[in-house]
Amino acid sequence: MKLVIAYIRPEKLNDVKQALYAKEVYSLSVTNVLGSGRQKGFTETYRGVEIEVNLLKKVRLEIGVNDNFLEPTIKAVESAAKTGNEGDGVIFVMDLAKAMRIRTGEDGIL
Repeated sequence: MKLVIAYIRPEKLNDVKQALYAKEVYSLSVTNVLGSGRQKGFTETYRGVEIEVNLLKKVRLEIGVNDNFLEPTIKAVESAAKTGNEGDGVIFVMDLAKAMRIRTGEDGIL
């Protein structure tokens, strides 16, 4: 089992969800986050004062998948989130030691 964590642009969330659903990946958690990376932010003027904005809005997706769903999940996120511009996001894959359904107590499920 693997845990896929992806940081994407907020406006690409619906595209990514549809791509995941097409690959029969339905279980995911979504969190709004702020972060910085290679994009480095931007400068804007607010009430005459120049402000540097270096924490940008992103969406964090957490997707637990069985090993046979790992590559389709990565490809779905990558293809749907890609604009070709800096700031498209990043995908992390981590080993998932255990998954357990609270309601039934089933172990090793995803």
